[in-house]
Amino acid sequence: MLTLIFSSLFVAFFIAFFFKFLKADGDLTLLSRKHVKREEIEDKVIWITGASRGIGEVLAKQLASLGAKLILSARNEMELERVKKQLTGKHAPDEVMILPLDLARGEEYLGEAVQKAESFFGGAGVDYLFHNAAYERPKSIALDVTEASLKATFDVNVLGPISLTRLLTPHMLKRGRGHFVVMSSAAGKAPAPGQAVYSASKFAVNGYFHTLRSELCRRGIKVTVVCPGPVKTSSSSEASTSDQKGSTEKRVSSERCAELTIIAASHSLKEAWISYQPVLAVMYLVQYMPSVGFWLMDKIGEKRVVAAAQKGNTYSLSLLFGKKKAT
Repeated sequence: MLTLIFSSLFVAFFIAFFFKFLKADGDLTLLSRKHVKREEIEDKVIWITGASRGIGEVLAKQLASLGAKLILSARNEMELERVKKQLTGKHAPDEVMILPLDLARGEEYLGEAVQKAESFFGGAGVDYLFHNAAYERPKSIALDVTEASLKATFDVNVLGPISLTRLLTPHMLKRGRGHFVVMSSAAGKAPAPGQAVYSASKFAVNGYFHTLRSELCRRGIKVTVVCPGPVKTSSSSEASTSDQKGSTEKRVSSERCAELTIIAASHSLKEAWISYQPVLAVMYLVQYMPSVGFWLMDKIGEKRVVAAAQKGNTYSLSLLFGKKKAT
C-alpha cells in the first residue's frame, strides 16, 4: 500500500514538473528565484551598452524603476537621449549619464570611456556592467559569411566587450567588487544553423567570461551570463525584424527577458537561460545529453536555413518531424 502511495505521488510530481517545464520561459534555477533582490540594484551604478533600443532600452527602464544610477551607452546619442527622457525612478533623468560608445574602435577609445564612467557619480565607480550591445546579420549558411561580416560581428560581440572588461576590471578590483552581466544567446550554448558566426561569437564570450569569473571570483568579481532564445522586441536589428515579420515563432517579450535578466543578476546566478520551448529543451539536451542534442541539430540544420530564407518559423518542431527536405 505504501509503495502504491509513493508511486502515485511520484507520478503526480513528474506530471506537474513536465507541464511546468513545457510552459517555462527560463531554466528552472532561474525561475525558482521569483523576484528581484532590490537591495542589490538600488543606488548601484549600472552601465548598460546597447541601451538605445530593444532589450537594452527595456533594461534601462526597469533598472531605473528599481533605483539604479545609470550610464547608458550605444552609438546613437539621439536615441540614448530619447531613452533617458522616458526613465522614471528614484533618480531623476538628468542624473543619468549618456556615454556614446562604439565597441569596434579599439582600447584607447574604450579606455577614455571607462575613465568617464568611473568618475561620473562622484567617483563612485561602476558596480555593474551589462554587456548588451550585439551585432547580428540575417541568417545565412556558414560558407556564405563574408570576411567583412565576420570581422564586424567579432569586433562588437567579442573583442569590444573583452576590451571594455579588461579596462574596467582593475578599477573594480581596487574596490573589491564588480559584476559583469553578459547578454549572450542560446546560440552560444547550442549549434544555431544559419547563424554560424553569430553563434561562434557567443560561444567565445561565454568561454571568456566564465573563465574570468573563475579566476577573479575570490577577489569580488561576479559574472552572470544570460542566454536568451528568440526575443520579441519593438525595435530590432534588420535581421531580427525581418525574421519576425509574418513569423509564428513564439518569442519571450523584451520586458520579460529584461525582468529575468535582472533577477539573475541580483541573485548572482552564474548562468541563466531565457526561452520558450522548443529552444529551452534543446539547450538542456545539448548541455546534459550532448550526443542527442547534436543529433537533433544535425537533423534540422539544412531545413532551418531554408526556413530562415523564406522568413518562416526557424524554431518550429516541424523542422524535426516535417517531411519537406532542404534543397
